[in-house]
Amino acid sequence: MQAQKFATDEYLHLPHQPGVYKFFDSKNIIIYVGKAKDLAKRVSSYFNRAGLTNRKTFKLVGEIKSIEVVLVNSEFDALLLENSLIKEHQPKYNILLKDDKSFPSICVTNERFPRVYSTRRIIRSKGEYFGPYTSVKAMDGVLDLLRKLYKIRTCNYVLSEENIRKKKFKVCLEYHIGNCLGPCEGLQEEKDYLEDIQSAKEVLKGNISVVKNNFLQRMNDAASELKFETAQDYKNRLDLLEKFQSKSLIVNQKITDIDVVGILSFEDKLFINYMKIQHGTIRVSETMETTRKIDEPLDELLQVLVFNLRNKYDSESPEILSNKEITDWEGVAVTIPQIGDKRKLVDLSVKNALFYKNDKVKRIESSKPYATKVLEQLQSDLRLTTLPKHIECFDNSNIQGTNPVASMVCFRNGKPSKKDYRKFNIKTVEGPNDFASMKEVVGRRYYRLKKENTALPDLIIVDGGKGQLSSAVEALKELEIYGQVPIVGIAKRLEEIYYPEDQLPMYISKKSSSLKLLQQLRDEAHRFAITFHRQKRSKASVKSELDEIAGIGPKTKSLLLTEYKSVKRISELGVTELSELIGLNKAKIIREYFEEKNK
Repeated sequence: MQAQKFATDEYLHLPHQPGVYKFFDSKNIIIYVGKAKDLAKRVSSYFNRAGLTNRKTFKLVGEIKSIEVVLVNSEFDALLLENSLIKEHQPKYNILLKDDKSFPSICVTNERFPRVYSTRRIIRSKGEYFGPYTSVKAMDGVLDLLRKLYKIRTCNYVLSEENIRKKKFKVCLEYHIGNCLGPCEGLQEEKDYLEDIQSAKEVLKGNISVVKNNFLQRMNDAASELKFETAQDYKNRLDLLEKFQSKSLIVNQKITDIDVVGILSFEDKLFINYMKIQHGTIRVSETMETTRKIDEPLDELLQVLVFNLRNKYDSESPEILSNKEITDWEGVAVTIPQIGDKRKLVDLSVKNALFYKNDKVKRIESSKPYATKVLEQLQSDLRLTTLPKHIECFDNSNIQGTNPVASMVCFRNGKPSKKDYRKFNIKTVEGPNDFASMKEVVGRRYYRLKKENTALPDLIIVDGGKGQLSSAVEALKELEIYGQVPIVGIAKRLEEIYYPEDQLPMYISKKSSSLKLLQQLRDEAHRFAITFHRQKRSKASVKSELDEIAGIGPKTKSLLLTEYKSVKRISELGVTELSELIGLNKAKIIREYFEEKNK
């Protein structure tokens, strides 16, 4: 069981599990208690547009300042706990279940010749109680089953030895129709009657396998003897047993006045869930987190924490159930149950402590910037030792070996850092050789960083497969920095990730945010390289065209290109228009050149 408060804008973090939710106002007073099969969906329905069309809901939501949830194992348990909490706190917005009506239970009295009957009032001095039941029909079916299985009296006579001896009572109709063996007249021994009662208790406890097997055998025997009505009667009884409602962990009349502590330890953190149970009902549930010193004994720390929790909620329980050893103190025993309902309670407490821990991790994750979460995912996918806050990616660009260039783009904290982009003219490679070009630019880049004593990136990415990656690795080895920076290659066709000296590529999920970041880096490096290549090719084309015109110097060419933008536009102009910018003589030279070229 775990209770944890959330702000109203954090309800999306609630778990998709059954439980009870409590709404608090600004004075920290409970104003509404509800149950849910799915807490996240149910609570979110209060805050959507459709839910606010109801005036009562609109007013309720307007007063909600915080939300507290309590996890349980099933919707049945949630219903029972909701009933208990509403009766205890009487929230003003709860209309149903505000009266003193409770779910019915079955009572086996402790009188001579015990009776078995249903009741909504629990008076422990009268006998042993089983339940409660959310379905009255199912409970009546159980009672009817017990009366058919065993001859249990329904009268309220006081069957003392003296009254029976004096023959104070007479057998009733139940005796004559076979539902009672007449203990009121001494026609049934008390010993035999108590044996039936004990068997009935086993059924009520849920130990019905023997009874079911017995019914099944009788049903088959009756069917084989063609006694179909009798067989159907046993079939109906089997159906009743199937519908039998087992006892709930939330309201278990056998477990009274006890504390439950679920403990989880993660490195230096402790998560503790505390539950206070009174009269078979969980009254308090709280989960807390604390930091543990390395040299601090765990059992002593737990003793102090549990002692404070008990004082906080005025617990006087003589027993504490837990999954960890806790040092006992005077008058209080700490036990670690291994089986039964007590063990189930401890497991439930541990489950909720784990939810508290996981929910906290989710909240921390959700509070992180998206870029940080992507980088952490990339670190996990590539198995990096550090977070790749600084990434550099390389790409080459050329057309059949002409105007070869390369680019390096830099991402910092998951975003482009364009001031750190670099362009490279290939200087030592002739012809279309991507491998050699990659080795040159990687070597030049990190030779400079090493020379300037500048920090290396956290990750190097090469656009290409094993060939380009191997060339880049050679450059790093020659600089004696290989191994200081992780380096990978990304191939375009299947988005394969290659590691140095590893023949088999790694594949990252196509839906992974880390792969999208790698693709963004690769595409940005390619775009930057292509743009640089086109600029260089265009510049080379312009230079060759105007340089062929004798008598036209660099200043004149610059003046013409600044004014007319392209050589094609210049070639279309007449002498008059050109002369206004560069003079008559140079205008004639240019005009004669293009006329001669176009012949």
